[in-house]
Amino acid sequence: MQPHLLPLLSDLFGGGHLRDELRRGFASGKTKPIAYRKEQLARLAYMVQENRDAFHEAMTSDLGRGTLENDFMDFQPALGEITDAYNNVEKWSKPQKPAFNINWFAMNPEIRKEPKGTVLIISPFNFPMVLILGPLAGALAAGCTALIKPSEQAPATAAVYARLVPQYLDPDACRVVLGAVPETTKLLELQWDQILYTGSARVAKIVLAAAAKHLTPVVTELGGKNPVIVDPKMDLTLAARRIAWGKFSNSGQICVSPDYVIVTEEIKEKFIKELLAVYATFYPDGPRHSDSFSRMATKNHAARMQRLLAETKGKIVIGGETEVEERYVAPTIVKDVEWDDALMEDELFAPVMPIVVVKDVDEAIARVNSREHALALYIFSNDASYRKKVLDNTQSGTVVVNDVVIQYAAYDMPFGGVGGSGTGASTGRYGYEAFTHFRTTVVGKGWLDSIILKNRFPPYTDAKLKALGLMTSVRLPPKPKSLLAKGTKTNGWGTFLSRLGLSRLTTLLWYLLPVLAGYWVDHLPLIVQFYPGLQSFTDGHLDQFD
Repeated sequence: MQPHLLPLLSDLFGGGHLRDELRRGFASGKTKPIAYRKEQLARLAYMVQENRDAFHEAMTSDLGRGTLENDFMDFQPALGEITDAYNNVEKWSKPQKPAFNINWFAMNPEIRKEPKGTVLIISPFNFPMVLILGPLAGALAAGCTALIKPSEQAPATAAVYARLVPQYLDPDACRVVLGAVPETTKLLELQWDQILYTGSARVAKIVLAAAAKHLTPVVTELGGKNPVIVDPKMDLTLAARRIAWGKFSNSGQICVSPDYVIVTEEIKEKFIKELLAVYATFYPDGPRHSDSFSRMATKNHAARMQRLLAETKGKIVIGGETEVEERYVAPTIVKDVEWDDALMEDELFAPVMPIVVVKDVDEAIARVNSREHALALYIFSNDASYRKKVLDNTQSGTVVVNDVVIQYAAYDMPFGGVGGSGTGASTGRYGYEAFTHFRTTVVGKGWLDSIILKNRFPPYTDAKLKALGLMTSVRLPPKPKSLLAKGTKTNGWGTFLSRLGLSRLTTLLWYLLPVLAGYWVDHLPLIVQFYPGLQSFTDGHLDQFD
């Protein structure tokens, strides 16, 4: 065990003192002012920017990634998430007015945006910056206090957090816990106001089961076997270049990485030929010693892929080499893969590309739908009707047409899964909302009992029932013909007037005028400020409405 973890772990095993300290920080109210939230976000941004080299060195140590890949896929998106939250937290946090409703407008209905409280963020190893700092920015913007748990499989980056977070952020607002399964298990035994977990579906079931004991809401982002469907009429050179980039970047360890590619027999060999050409341009001296190809996070990950490549019945076109001790799995293309192959069982999360064949787009859709909903679905087609057919008949967390992987960075768009690929969203405004409670508020007015709502009080009479019925009546849609008795004719004029709203005119007039009158009286003190001549009237009459 690393020495600098001992104080943190003793606190945890001693009864969740870190969580309690964060709760006290939240209860103090200091995190609620927008100015405080912006200060913490600004400090978080400078923590990242001023320690750029430390983060890059740590990520290279953990994942074997080069600086360009670190910067493009992790560092810059993380900084973008933080600055986006800083720039928009005031707008996001403003109370929201619902749509106008005649029954409720006089009660000043409003939706307040309030922080949920003290939250837990558990992040994975594959993108150790953006997948922890993005959610943390959302939590701080919402006014929450947060405990962050970096992945033990990215130990160098986790150590950077442990060193820097106490230097830059208020300890009342954010703390870091390092460790592995035992520490995470202890964290999950505690009650939190929100948990955000990014990782595998297997671990997500454990997280959700633990959270259920406390009725804690959980946002999950879980990845999945993300399919790529290639239209036979597509530009295969473009498709091969982009798919290969998305599949082999970060050694395939991306939650939205293309997992397998679906093609028809007529284009299979041509598509593979294009992939091989791209492969040669990506790694002219071979991938093993290229500074443009990453490593697996752990030896266990590398060993798993070694086993799957040994078990596959498909034909390895290129790649296939593994060195477990070096955590190396070569970028690999496998053709003639059957749907029940070892490579098609679970999410690969590795630089191995199975290519499967279907007879047409209908079979492709059926195969995709026979599996858990993926986090990402990719369609390569310039045919709008082809794309629409796939979109209309499949489900996935996200969809990208003619590109891959880029959707996480799409501005002001939700990023999240559906079904087995996750629940909720975790980027930008949607990340802020994940940690925010939308609190409904209405303000009752005394004068409403004098004019309208007096009929709700006992003793109940038929007259009161009729009066309330007029106020709360609901206009139904036209009755479907399928529900009408055979031979029954609809009332054409009645339906026409109903659609115009004229059938409710009497009801509307019955209580609209008194409501408006009461609303005017309720706001009369403001009017009097501008028309002093009304003061004598208000002195004698306004009190009776309070």
